[in-house]
Amino acid sequence: MVKRKDVAKLAGVSEATVSRVFNNVTPLREETKRKVLDAAKQLNYYPNAIAQSFAKGKSRNIGVIVPFLPKIHLLSTYYFSEILSGIGMKLGERDYGLLLLFQPPNEKKDYVQLFHKQKVDGVIILGSQDTPGETESLNKLHEQGFPYCLVNQTFANFPFHSIDAQHYEGSYAAVSLLVEKGLKRIAFLNGPMRFSNSYERFAGYKDALKEAGITCSSNLLFEGNYSRTSGLKTAEQMANYMSEIDAVFSANDRMAVGLIHGLSELGYQVGQNYAIIGYDDSDIASLMKPQLSSVRVPLFDMGQQAAEKVLAMLDEGIHSPTQVRLPVTIIERDSIQMSEKEMD
Repeated sequence: MVKRKDVAKLAGVSEATVSRVFNNVTPLREETKRKVLDAAKQLNYYPNAIAQSFAKGKSRNIGVIVPFLPKIHLLSTYYFSEILSGIGMKLGERDYGLLLLFQPPNEKKDYVQLFHKQKVDGVIILGSQDTPGETESLNKLHEQGFPYCLVNQTFANFPFHSIDAQHYEGSYAAVSLLVEKGLKRIAFLNGPMRFSNSYERFAGYKDALKEAGITCSSNLLFEGNYSRTSGLKTAEQMANYMSEIDAVFSANDRMAVGLIHGLSELGYQVGQNYAIIGYDDSDIASLMKPQLSSVRVPLFDMGQQAAEKVLAMLDEGIHSPTQVRLPVTIIERDSIQMSEKEMD
């Protein structure tokens, strides 16, 4: 194996000079640089990328922080896999690595220490929550000017960099569509309110009902944790109110699928007893019978744009607040079609 000392010997320079050439440390005479590069080419020498990164104080890794969710195969979920695919593709174009970092729920947040350890050059944060500890850690990250970006979480009172979707508009449009179809008693299965997208979807739901002159009933509000299991468990609660329900709006498809299965076991069928629309438009939506209507969220694009933001901060030092909202789309399928007999 060709080593740095071999290049130094052939070029007639020290090993330190070879290191300076490949790490682009100036000043260097052009003649010296040319001799080193010619010797390296002649010997077919390639510098160690990891060693170069340490020499430059850079890891060439972007950390992607995801929540640690027990009993859930995170990477198999449509939501996370789409966002990560978008991030990975954009980082790959620039020869950056993606370092997946799991954030235990009870561990104190300290994003800044990742940079102090030279573990990452930038971070993209998924699953951020509106809690005092989270806000404090993000504020330190932002004030110290480290490259970062949040995905699918916006803090209304802080200028944190974020790539999000138009969740209020998506929720409003979904509920309005159900109302247009004559379905007025609409239950809502939402996620925890510590997530901004849960709060925004609830606001869209309420405003759509208000616009239609429909009172928002607390009996028709349910909360899960965005898992299929939580949708399944909600079915037991919702069954007590099915005589009051025409349709259900679910804050994601995973909960919708669990709810559908749970209600089916209790004797309530989609299209006969109720209509339903989900959120995210995951792969499973079109595989369901009947197919699940859903709000399509551009998760892949959100991941790409978050990566672009962090890379721009690294390249150009652009730290002006960025809060982007990407549009969503209603995908109408059979799950919101009720038979005439049931509509009467």
